[in-house]
Amino acid sequence: MFSQRLDEIAALVAARLHDVLTDYGDQPVVQAMRYAVAGGKRLRAFLVVESARLHGIGPEQSLNSAAAIEALHAYSLVHDDLPCMDDDDLRRGLPTVHVKWDQATAVLAGDALQTLAFDLLADPATHPDANIRVALIAGLANAAGARGMVLGQALDIAAETAGRALTLNEITAMQAGKTGALITWAAGAGAILGRADPAPLRTYAAALGLAFQIADDILDVEGDAGKAGKRLQKDAQAGKATFVSLLGLEGARVRAQDLAEQAVAALSPYGPDADALRDAARFVISRDS
Repeated sequence: MFSQRLDEIAALVAARLHDVLTDYGDQPVVQAMRYAVAGGKRLRAFLVVESARLHGIGPEQSLNSAAAIEALHAYSLVHDDLPCMDDDDLRRGLPTVHVKWDQATAVLAGDALQTLAFDLLADPATHPDANIRVALIAGLANAAGARGMVLGQALDIAAETAGRALTLNEITAMQAGKTGALITWAAGAGAILGRADPAPLRTYAAALGLAFQIADDILDVEGDAGKAGKRLQKDAQAGKATFVSLLGLEGARVRAQDLAEQAVAALSPYGPDADALRDAARFVISRDS
């Protein structure tokens, strides 16, 4: 069952991050790091572990890579929540890091989680071949930086003062970086660990990431804030263009469904072994948080 597998992988990653951070002491910045990586669906970690399994790599061999993407994702959330960015006071139903501690601690905790991700990937336990570790590191640096996630966030911020709403193509490009880049890295990581071609999994992930973001836009309009664990309808209140504002609720649902089907189709080379990843595509457009 998909939800059970998602929970199993989440528990493994949580334990790995806990073990790693145990050696870091107990300064406020480390406490904030532990707080930031707690909880969440761990979808990106799931994609790493399941894509690795397709290539004969077990969880014990893919766990460092899975923990790395979750550490980097957590950093991005900590920084996105800051007053100078999205200015959120609630994440996963709890106070955001800068609210629970302060802004300086949140910045430093995010910085430390970002570097932790690359520290994990550089560990020989990630893969015995240094060339594979370098490929993972280089790929994540590209996905996380000014050609990926950071670029997407920068485009989002720029849109707030652009004096016009973004077009559908512009929103699609922005979200491909802001949300999609890390998802694409996660899905391709298993193939890299298995010395295989990551192209089919990256095609899958590109569609999955966009479907995930459209589902987020839908939840922002009609979701339950209690289940989401964060404030909703912020985009509408700010007058920002979203997939829902451009396509309408029904149009956005149809687009998300089409993308989920594209993601499923991209997995055809793997046969039934990829059923868990197919379930993930269906999950992202049906979730309620």
